[in-house]
Amino acid sequence: MRLRTALCSAVSTLSALALLSACSSGSTSASAGDAPLVGVDYPRSDTDFWNSYIKYTPEYGKKLGLSLKTTNSQNDVAKLTANAQTFISQGVKGIAMAPQDTAAIAPTLAQLESKKIPVVTVDTRPDTGNVYMVVRADNRAYGEKACQYLGIKLDGKGKVVMLEGGLDSINGRDRTEAFNDCMKKNYPGIKVFGEATNWDGAVAAQKLQTDLTAHPDIKGVYMEASFALSGTLQVLKQRGLLVDPKDKKHVFVVSNDGIPEELKSIAAGKIDATVSQPADLYAKYALYYLKAAIDGKTFKPGKTDHDSTIIKVRDGVLEDQLSAPLVTSDGGTYGGVPSVKSDDKSLWGNNLG
Repeated sequence: MRLRTALCSAVSTLSALALLSACSSGSTSASAGDAPLVGVDYPRSDTDFWNSYIKYTPEYGKKLGLSLKTTNSQNDVAKLTANAQTFISQGVKGIAMAPQDTAAIAPTLAQLESKKIPVVTVDTRPDTGNVYMVVRADNRAYGEKACQYLGIKLDGKGKVVMLEGGLDSINGRDRTEAFNDCMKKNYPGIKVFGEATNWDGAVAAQKLQTDLTAHPDIKGVYMEASFALSGTLQVLKQRGLLVDPKDKKHVFVVSNDGIPEELKSIAAGKIDATVSQPADLYAKYALYYLKAAIDGKTFKPGKTDHDSTIIKVRDGVLEDQLSAPLVTSDGGTYGGVPSVKSDDKSLWGNNLG
């Protein structure tokens, strides 16, 4: 009788433990289920801007309650396509990507759409195909702001070099076309030497060197991103042109990105202006819109609650154009374009740990 009682007690205890274990296991699964799995492909990790974006992404993923799988396509659309296949096999509920070749990504977008996996593109907009949302700034405004700054500083005359990005990217095309259009319309006395660089700093430095040799009276440089910063400063230094902005030999330099090194260079008088691309907000709103897509939310063109405007690019594509201010040493207004000072604490480049 005692043996029977002991056995029954043991069975009861084991059953209770099994039930407790099952409940605990279920609780863990439910908790994991509360964090939707999304994929984020980083386009590259060879620039300060994109390394900053990479830093911000997991921070905002955690804040938004998302579980992340990440890859790096290293500026290669074939790798991006392969990474998308990996994400599909991992069962992600949405994907954020920044395709650098905005034409070649179309077949991958079509496949993801057929599988009902929403896509948010960051910084770039696909030439064709549908996505849930594009998160970028107005890249035509980048070129226009650089044009207005240089136009005012050069009093509407002289020569400038434009170190173009990749023209296979909508960003490179937008910045280049807008800069040229603005110069032609507002400052016809300025000669622009456009140099294709494919976002390659070494190529940019070599072409700037060549232009300065052929045209030593060049007084302005527009770099379409910070990829060209180091090489440009080196070339100017070698030629004795890296001098104080008040010096007559000074060459006015405008960049795009807003990385910490640019802000420090403005403060030091090495370059003169940049347009601050919001690396922090790119990460935040890429994930924000992925979560919204998973939750079944929809958006319409118009003003947002975060100082931006959603525009309709074409059927099936909306774009949230985030704020990207002109940054200068004095916070002045140039050609009607207001700017903020390089030490302004609202700039993400002044807030990196």
